[in-house]
Amino acid sequence: MVKVNAGCVLSSVLIVLLALTSCSRKYKVEGTSSVTGLDGKVMLLKVLQDGDWVTVDSAEVVHGLFAMAGSADTTRMVTLYMDDEPLMPLVLEDGKVKVTISSAQLVAGGTPLNDRLYEFIDHRNALELQYRELVSKHSRMVLDGTNVDEVRQRLSKETEALTGELNNYIKQFITDNFENVLGPSIFMMMCSTLPYPVMTPEIEDIMRVAPASFKENPLVQDYLAKAKENMQLIEESRRLQQNAGQATAQR
Repeated sequence: MVKVNAGCVLSSVLIVLLALTSCSRKYKVEGTSSVTGLDGKVMLLKVLQDGDWVTVDSAEVVHGLFAMAGSADTTRMVTLYMDDEPLMPLVLEDGKVKVTISSAQLVAGGTPLNDRLYEFIDHRNALELQYRELVSKHSRMVLDGTNVDEVRQRLSKETEALTGELNNYIKQFITDNFENVLGPSIFMMMCSTLPYPVMTPEIEDIMRVAPASFKENPLVQDYLAKAKENMQLIEESRRLQQNAGQATAQR
């Protein structure tokens, strides 16, 4: 009778199961477009690596449709490009991502993180639209003859409240997604609106509660290093100006 080592059998079974699980994790991106003139264009999925945009996958648009598929062993944040033009962010994760491109909007969904991402984008866009409407309201009131200072006073509270709501929404979204690719990606999006890397109160609040996994993200680490250098330069410049002012006053 041939004796079979139970441990070897168990190890073999586990290896097979892990291999099957790995192979089953695949992404599929299916896109539709109602924009005329897109046929023949090449859609590319690109990921930022070491400061360069590297192509992960690509497909040609045929009759307004395109499709890409591949392994999703690692969940990644990518950007959908049309030739050399960036269009929209996507999360490459296990499952089917449906992309809709029209003249009015760019939308993706069908997988958990893409659904969450575009729910965030929709809500952020709605808040930003309200802000733009306030700016238009300010202009209309001035054109109608209302005193500029009165207009500013009447709308300042609304503007302040809306700005706070938008900042808090972005900050909360990042906090809620510390442990997945959305957190660092939206954090970098928020930081990109600043003229140069600095530590704002919102960023300090985020970093105060951020886990190590978030702080160790290469993009986040790079931003924080540059921001701290700039803050030191700003503080040094402020100190020199203050000393120069004191010297002038003493003369």
